[in-house]
Amino acid sequence: MPSGIYLGQVMHKRLGAIQYQFRYGVMSLRIDVDTIAEEARSLRWLSLDRFNLYSLHGRDFGARDGRPWRAWADALLADYGLPERARRIELVCFPRFLGIVFNPLAMWYAYDGDDRLVGIIGEVSNTFGQWHHYVLTDGGRALDDGIHAEAEKVFHVSPFIGMDCHYAFRFSRPGERYRIAIQQSEHGQPRLVATQVGQAVALNDRTLLRAAARHPFNTLKVLAMIHWWALRIWLKGGRFHPTPQALEGVHYSHSEMKLC
Repeated sequence: MPSGIYLGQVMHKRLGAIQYQFRYGVMSLRIDVDTIAEEARSLRWLSLDRFNLYSLHGRDFGARDGRPWRAWADALLADYGLPERARRIELVCFPRFLGIVFNPLAMWYAYDGDDRLVGIIGEVSNTFGQWHHYVLTDGGRALDDGIHAEAEKVFHVSPFIGMDCHYAFRFSRPGERYRIAIQQSEHGQPRLVATQVGQAVALNDRTLLRAAARHPFNTLKVLAMIHWWALRIWLKGGRFHPTPQALEGVHYSHSEMKLC
């Protein structure tokens, strides 16, 4: 099967006046958006658009407006300068577990006919029901492994970090190992570092059950950690930043990442 599972760990480290660091184990899927429907038909514990132990729903990712993931991703990548339709697109995400899902960050990877990585979409979601896509292409040129990119913060995520922020990203092509790192600075000072690493295993019923035993209620745990640390920051006197008024009614948006 072209798709697979990553078993790994997420790390968050907050810097500045209020500091913390925590890690938690996670299970992610790496799916080929063109083949996952066929692959899922042979799996007992993973389904598309219906309840199961693990499931993927079209409305959980992309524009969430009814368009197929492939058509949406092709159009967005073209808008940001990819000259030809990607031959293959992968999505790395947290699936639903018993119907529960939340993805702070899902990643899309686009490949050309020579299987070169030519586009990346970082899909960021907040707990207020909004999501944003940061898009990276280099005009169809291959993105080398160990990619360094940057973007200005235009999407409200944490209520305890303001909007005057800059992101520095580091990506590598998904393979046997999965690695991403994000450093966020606020007013020019380092504020947050987040990483995700994972080891690939095959996607089959046995590994899905093993993942469920190892990381039950995967995304519920993510939501619990987000709110627990938000409470701790608030109790320590962290400044609360409400959603900027200009962004309150914006559920979906996108902007550019640039190589650096």
